[in-house]
Parts: sequence; structure tokens; C-alpha cells
Amino acid sequence: MVGNMRVLVTGGAGFIGSHVVESLLARKHEVVTLDNLSAGRANNIPPSVTLIRMDLGHRAEVHQALLETKPDAVIHLAAQKSVATSVSDPIFDAQENILASLNLFEAAKNAGVHKLVFASTGGALYGDDAPLPTPEEHETLPESPYGVAKLAIEHYLRFYRKNHGMQVVSMRMANVYGPRQDPRGEAGVVAIFCSKALKGETAHIYGDGLQTRDYTFVKDVAEAFADALEQGDSMTVNIGTGRETSVLDLVDALELIVGQAISREHHEGRIGEIRRSCLCADLAQEKLGWTANTGLHSGLAETVRFFRDQK
Repeated sequence: MVGNMRVLVTGGAGFIGSHVVESLLARKHEVVTLDNLSAGRANNIPPSVTLIRMDLGHRAEVHQALLETKPDAVIHLAAQKSVATSVSDPIFDAQENILASLNLFEAAKNAGVHKLVFASTGGALYGDDAPLPTPEEHETLPESPYGVAKLAIEHYLRFYRKNHGMQVVSMRMANVYGPRQDPRGEAGVVAIFCSKALKGETAHIYGDGLQTRDYTFVKDVAEAFADALEQGDSMTVNIGTGRETSVLDLVDALELIVGQAISREHHEGRIGEIRRSCLCADLAQEKLGWTANTGLHSGLAETVRFFRDQK
């Protein structure tokens, strides 16, 4: 799609979504957000951006909202995002992720939406035996209901492209961190550790701490979504740095930035979480011209400054 668009961002008041909204506004797109504010905050988005407070599980209301807003494209970030919650309550996870997404896609089809960009996952899709960094073509073997749901939604998107002519892009994100991430939930270890460190509290590490993730700064991720909106079609792309960082190395890095030792307490590892994760993002660079430009130290330093300012 070419030119400025009217874009509906689901989860637009949330952590990643609010940064995506800012990137779209900077590129002169018109933005409307849809968010139930269960995790997002209204003050995360500029006052000039319309916020529709709504749950995607309410089918009739979602259909009416899209008919009224008439977006050219939808960026879908709203989700149940906790792997642990998906393990303990897979039915709830399926309702919040699969069924709610189908409500949105049907509404988008009926409202004449041309393009859907979906926030999928890379870390929870490829499984423990994947080569590192993992390319998109590797077999998908999700270990948790959360990953299963994200993969199912990708398949549904292919259905909508083939049968309804929509342009679709699935963005398989690594572990995203940065300002506005909520430290109160189970997801988002960087936010949790930042909050603990600044309060002088103990960081709880599940497992031995040698498990690795591909920590990717949220502002880089937001630019990837804007790129995908403007350039991508019929694509599934990884969004990550291609670098592994262990949980213990993450805590060490935060200690240097905060300037004090962080006490650590180990707990039993969590069911459904993979041992190592790192994404190859060569395809995103080739197709979208996107790369992760923010180094871990710089991104962590900006994140710590954000949490300091919140105190």
C-alpha cells in the first residue's frame, strides 16, 4: 500500500502498541486505537488519537467499530501475552487470542480493510531444537498454548489472504523490552528486573538463569511494524537482533547501569518456556529494509531512565 493510511491499532494503548502508534504518526498516517485497557493505559497515547475502549471478544461491538472507523489497515497487537497464563488456562488463552482475533478479522473483512499486520511470536514458536539464530523457514513446534494460538492465527491470516484478497503480514517478534512495559505482570523480564533493581528488591530467576532470549528494543520493533504496513504483503518475518543474552547476563548488565548490586533468588523453571531463543531477521532486512539498531546496553539504559522517572 502506498501513501498515508487510516490505521486501526488494536492494543494501541499498551506497551508495544503505543510505540507503534507514535511511529505511524511520525510517518503521517491517521491512527485510531482499540484497547480494553486491561493492560494498556490511556495516557500512553497522544490526546489527538481516538481511543475506542472495547474488548475484541465482543463481536457485534467490534464489527460496528470497524464499520464506523473504516480503516484502510489494521495492526493487531491486542493479546493475552503470558506464556504462564496460557499453560495454566489454555481455554482462556484461546478465547483471548484465537477467537478474539477471528472476531477482528471478520469485522475487518466486512469493513473492507485491505491489510492486516499481526503481532505473532518468534520465541514461542520454534521449539528447543531450532538452530540459532532461527530462520522463518524452520519447523514451528510451539511448547505452550500461547505459541500454539499465535501459530493458529498465522494460518487464519493465510485463509483471509487467499479467500478474501487481504494483504497480510505476520511479525514473529523476539523478546521486546523498553519504556512503558508493565513490571507487574509475568511477562516482560526486563521491566520486572528494572523495577526490582531501582527499589533494591530481589530479582526472582526461574531456572538456572542460563536460558537465553533475543532482547529487542521496542522503538526498533515499532519501526518494523510501520515498515510492514507500508511495504509488506504475504509475508511472515522475524523481528529480532540475532543475538542471545542469558537471564544472568541481563541482570549483570542492569547492575552496571543502575550502579548497584542486584540480589538474586532462583526458583523452579516454568513449564512451557524454551531453553534458548534467538531470531534470524535477515528476511526483514531484505524485504522491509529493517534492522534492529539499538544495542542492548543503550536500550537498557533508556529503559532504566524511564522507570527512574516513574518513581
